[in-house]
Amino acid sequence: MLRSTFPLVSHLPSRKPPPIRPRLPPVRPYASSAASPPPPPPPPASAYVHLPFCRKRCHYCDFPIVALGTSSPPTSPHGGDGDDPRIADYVRLLLREVAATRPVSDDGVPLETVFFGGGTPSLVPPRLVAAVLDALRARFGLSASPEVSIEMDPGTFDAAKLRELVGLGVNRVSLGVQAFQEDLLRACGRAHGLREVHDAVGIVTACEGLQNWSMDLISSLPNQTEEMWEESLRCTVDARPTHVSVYDLQIEQGTKFGQLYTPGVYPLPNETDSANFYKIASKRLSEAGYNHYEISSYCKTGYECKHNVTYWQNRSFYAFGLGSASYINGIRFSRPRRMKEYAEWVQKLENGVWSHESGNSGIKDMAMDVVMLSLRTAWGLDVQSFSKTFGRSLTESLCNTFRPFVESGLVIAMDMERRALQPSEFELDLQHDGENGSRVAFIRLSDPDGRVGV
Repeated sequence: MLRSTFPLVSHLPSRKPPPIRPRLPPVRPYASSAASPPPPPPPPASAYVHLPFCRKRCHYCDFPIVALGTSSPPTSPHGGDGDDPRIADYVRLLLREVAATRPVSDDGVPLETVFFGGGTPSLVPPRLVAAVLDALRARFGLSASPEVSIEMDPGTFDAAKLRELVGLGVNRVSLGVQAFQEDLLRACGRAHGLREVHDAVGIVTACEGLQNWSMDLISSLPNQTEEMWEESLRCTVDARPTHVSVYDLQIEQGTKFGQLYTPGVYPLPNETDSANFYKIASKRLSEAGYNHYEISSYCKTGYECKHNVTYWQNRSFYAFGLGSASYINGIRFSRPRRMKEYAEWVQKLENGVWSHESGNSGIKDMAMDVVMLSLRTAWGLDVQSFSKTFGRSLTESLCNTFRPFVESGLVIAMDMERRALQPSEFELDLQHDGENGSRVAFIRLSDPDGRVGV
């Protein structure tokens, strides 16, 4: 949720928040013109790898993918002569990009997280996934116990393939279920059906050595009812994943859904119905023992997605592959979304002539990034750290903007012990203008009302 109409700071430009899905972060230059320049960001310790292959394009998808076709022969789990040449050629190109990328730090900071996203990475033979991991290890190093995640779709893997991936070092699976109703899966253009969903859940839960796995669901689908959504949540809880991601359907231009539907118009739910879906998910998953640690993410204690936390905390990360976006040295930049242009991009990188536009977007844009990303999380915005980076004046403006939302309960202000301040305490703090030091140490959105009502 966290809609773009939220007036974060009256003097800041209105800008669309980061997309709900964390795979491809927005491309935006990092400001270098702060009144008090922040210290240089620490070197990346995370890498996103885009594996763009799908059996078919879902009706809501606008990610850069390569549709292999549902009738194409399946790839051999172990690779070799059975590899689809489109996959093998792409992985070779990906390995070239990794080899040509210079580590940001000479101190040998190893990667602590690797995330294979897509697309449907589970269509890629394990030996090719291993080749990418080997290349990352050789170029950047891997920590002693890195989080290595891979997205998998029902119907694209069996028990043997999953065991092989786990043996290679994959220790976290993100299963793209999306819904537990055959009609909804078909309406979305998903390549799998309900039987394959149950088969996949059984394979994942029975896999020895795999303790950490997530299930993806989508709400606000065409013709989706509250009863359907409740059923999907019940089935999810029964499957006992350690993590659940709940995404609100976004209608994107250029997709089939973008041609068929108008947001908020039947058979899509209106904003009130979408907000209700969100509240139901928050209630049901919280009751089942999941912590709502990020706007679309729930987990059992200790099972936050470490890789995605890198995004929410605005930390640097590498990215590799078609259309992927990096955030390095305070600069966000992306690769081309078409394969031919991406291949040319890699060639330029190898030749040492590649460059990108960095630009300056100003302190307000940088502040907006920090605020929007922080408010996605249960931890919220560290007000004192924000003040040190962006100055007292901008911090006071931000707190004044939050005043009516604190009064209504949609925003919660907290002290250093994370004790919630009463609206009257927050108001008193503003009136004293921080004369003896502000008591407001953190600001977060209330759950779920603040996350859908602001």
